[in-house]
Amino acid sequence: MTIEEKVFLRKRFVLETMLSFGFRKTDGGYLYETAFLNGDFSARILVTESGAVSGTVIDAMNGEEYTPLRAERYNGAYVNKVRSAYEELLDGIAKNCCREVPFASDQANRITDRIFAAYGVTPDFPWGQSPYDSAGTFRHADSGRWFALIMRIRKGLLTKDADGTMIDVMNLKIDPDAESPLRDGVYPAYHMNHKLWITATLDDTLSDGAIMALVETSFCMTGRAK
Repeated sequence: MTIEEKVFLRKRFVLETMLSFGFRKTDGGYLYETAFLNGDFSARILVTESGAVSGTVIDAMNGEEYTPLRAERYNGAYVNKVRSAYEELLDGIAKNCCREVPFASDQANRITDRIFAAYGVTPDFPWGQSPYDSAGTFRHADSGRWFALIMRIRKGLLTKDADGTMIDVMNLKIDPDAESPLRDGVYPAYHMNHKLWITATLDDTLSDGAIMALVETSFCMTGRAK
């Protein structure tokens, strides 16, 4: 994950605030340029129409890209100072130009909105520290029992291969007596009982309607008295 991806993972840009902040329209999207660290470096931040963010840091001394910024093997005081200043710059852009969203993927956020419309609940984030700080639970308003959990994991944990793509997924309870829901986009549950729970990917493999049908089953199953 790049520095930019980390900062803007759960952020969405707002065009009006971007333009007032100093972004300008270009062929590739929207560009912001500024100097930092007393003019020793400059940054070019590009946001595409789809919201993808990339950045280039230029060393003013030679006019070239400062490559140690992204090389993990460089961990000295000076390069860390540059990284820290660059991250602070990105944080300022995020604060002034973005709105926060609960999850990284667009589908996860759409499903969050649909759950609120259907059941009147929003996610809570009970694990306050990394790597679980972005995992959100959806709970019954009356009992507090959760019926859905969205988390971000490596896809290979589901497909049992080396796929390192990070995706949002949702754990949901199923009716063990019903026909198996497993199919493309639906897997045996990650870190839960495979007979009672499934994991659905929130990468648009399944439609929002198909995801919400699974959510409805989980809501009903977890609402039953023990």
